[in-house]
Amino acid sequence: MYKKKIPFEIDCGVKIAMEIFGGKWKSCIILELSKKVMRPSELHKQFAEASPRVIDRQLRELEFYGIVEKKIYAKLPPHSEYKLTEVGESLLPIIYEVEKWGDNYRPTMKKLLNIP
Repeated sequence: MYKKKIPFEIDCGVKIAMEIFGGKWKSCIILELSKKVMRPSELHKQFAEASPRVIDRQLRELEFYGIVEKKIYAKLPPHSEYKLTEVGESLLPIIYEVEKWGDNYRPTMKKLLNIP
């Protein structure tokens, strides 16, 4: 896994939560995997504005923390799929609430950024 320059603080629950599902793509990946099991290439297409390298790194981190599970199929052609674990599914209510908050804050954000 990627080694961060700043040591991670395990004493703060908010920091733990943000480590697990914070970041630009992790919550979005979790939401997509809540709908169905997906191959990495499907996730790359879903988040075309993100580089495949970034999505792959986020998937590795989510797998490391036990949020997603990777299954590798050795049959031809070889491929892999990701699905949410039970722990990953336990994050869904939290992510839905964060999404709801963001939707409610959208008008304010538009005003701040001068977006019509």
